[in-house]
Amino acid sequence: MDDELDALRSNDTWELVECLTSIKLIGSKWVYSVKLKSDGSLDRYKARLVALGNCQEYGINYEETFAPVAKLTIVRILLALVASRDWILHQMDVKNAFLHGDLNEEVYMKPSPGLSLPKLGLVCKLKRSLYGLKRSPMAWFEKFHNTLHHLLFVQSKSDPSLFIRKTAKGGVFLLVYVDNILITGPDPEIIKELQAALHHSFHMKDLGSLTYFLGLEVHRSNKGIFLN
Repeated sequence: MDDELDALRSNDTWELVECLTSIKLIGSKWVYSVKLKSDGSLDRYKARLVALGNCQEYGINYEETFAPVAKLTIVRILLALVASRDWILHQMDVKNAFLHGDLNEEVYMKPSPGLSLPKLGLVCKLKRSLYGLKRSPMAWFEKFHNTLHHLLFVQSKSDPSLFIRKTAKGGVFLLVYVDNILITGPDPEIIKELQAALHHSFHMKDLGSLTYFLGLEVHRSNKGIFLN
């Protein structure tokens, strides 16, 4: 919980304001989960603060909510290209992805359990999206899309979760599924530049070569790529 609260503070997720009678508050709760590695062994315990977005009403508290996710067909096509052309294949993870999204609407939340307040009567006015809000997936994807646009990537027309940048050596392909990212292509220098830029823009974790994605175990050898 302390790690999650530290991440929320460092990301400037909210500001504390006086609770006015006209403010409609939403609640929050802590959700606890166990993260496992691809072999089923324990990776880590995780606590996440979730806003009770079920109290939000369409047309009043939010509008559009759609955010694209990668299709398994595109994942298989990319893996086939990697295997046939011997491209490098990296996987990255965005820490607390939804916290990077910007909110366009005003959302006020009751202080979460464990949050110390300088005085009574204060509530959290959200400045960033939070897990549980109706627009959080869309807000995060918009922020990620804009970042890639500035890095000269173009969104694929066949799958909006696939981004492509053409280079002298062919190109770089980036596929995103919520907070999981695959990066591949025949241009290792641009891939390194991309990874550095993502680290600069977001809290990233470099997972190295792909081993597990969307329920698929990926094993690579000199004979090709094997999926399980």
